[in-house]
Amino acid sequence: MQPTTGAETEVVTGCLASPRIRVAHLITSLNIGGAEQQMKQLVLENMRDRLKEQTVISMTDNGLISEELRQAGVQVHSLGIPRGKPALSGFLRLLRMLRQLRPDVLHCWLYHACLLGVLAGRIAKTKVVWSLQSANKNLASYRPQTRLVVRLCAFLSNFADAIIPNSEVGRTLHERWGYSTSRMCVIPNGIDLGLFRPDPAAYALARNDLGVSSDTVLVGLFARYHPMKDHATFLRAARIVHSRNANVRFLLAGEGITAKNPELALLLEECGLQRAVHLLGARADIPRLTAALDVACLSSWSEAAPFVVCEAMACGVPCVVTNVGDASRMVGDTGIVVPPRDPEAFAEALGRLLTMPVVQRAALGRRAREFALKHYSVERTVSAYEALYARGPGRQAVGNQESVTHVRTT
Repeated sequence: MQPTTGAETEVVTGCLASPRIRVAHLITSLNIGGAEQQMKQLVLENMRDRLKEQTVISMTDNGLISEELRQAGVQVHSLGIPRGKPALSGFLRLLRMLRQLRPDVLHCWLYHACLLGVLAGRIAKTKVVWSLQSANKNLASYRPQTRLVVRLCAFLSNFADAIIPNSEVGRTLHERWGYSTSRMCVIPNGIDLGLFRPDPAAYALARNDLGVSSDTVLVGLFARYHPMKDHATFLRAARIVHSRNANVRFLLAGEGITAKNPELALLLEECGLQRAVHLLGARADIPRLTAALDVACLSSWSEAAPFVVCEAMACGVPCVVTNVGDASRMVGDTGIVVPPRDPEAFAEALGRLLTMPVVQRAALGRRAREFALKHYSVERTVSAYEALYARGPGRQAVGNQESVTHVRTT
């Protein structure tokens, strides 16, 4: 497969999969996160419209997403592997599951699942697909065990049938790390544009729930608490913005975003924002919260294709994002892109959007949704994976010219 150039992203299309294809999804956990949400969306779309036999296997525990999947009729299993502790029992349990389920495809999400899945899949003679969501350029920032897993995946990548980064940045990064290029093509994340949409009722309801006035300006950052997400930069920018406009409130949501997080609590105290920031924790109503925002933010210093940006755009919310991964491609001219780790630049960008006339900011939001409709629909992503699943068994390259179209993303 020839890699794409410039601003083009390869998407596998055509050749719809048979409804009888059995797909097992292996993922590290079922807590709320970008990869987990993308996996859930793909599974539910396939259950609803095309692929009928879907199973989800969590390596660790069954988190918040597991109940949604079960209610939709998806089989959900857990290998019960303790976090951070490799367990032979979990590997043997996976082998037994694969022999019982006999899936046509084992679709692995995130590095640990990719490593476990390719080893078990080869033994069980199951086609193995890897979805790689990361674009953290600095391997040293990972824990030692994770660094080892990333390198082992690169070494074993020739044994995967398909390797699917969700961004051009991710593709380039994994090629540099030694992942097989002959089995690699990009499939961007897809958005459920019926779920993520402008919603005036949500705009009013969120302010009522928070106990703030109807004219309060809401700025949101929805991301789990992790060094790469760089909540410190966001909060330092928020301090500057709030000092100039006391009517602004800041919504933070995601795993670890609670007052019980000592690092986050200390940051809030240092910035003097305890009364201006609402810590919402992990939430299942992100579409409603996103639609309630005036501006959405991404402050990360490393990303691949940040799903949350597309979600905000689909809700008609303009964004301030750091120049990481494919974020600038996603936003285009519908928001503002700033350098990572620069609170002053972030605050200046937020100030520009918040002082913009409401009509002008709404126009930016409409353009953002139009862009998301054109390039990031879930239907496009589902069709791409269906074509991938439908290919015959064997370790063949994906992305041949007979089944590839190019979608320009800038």
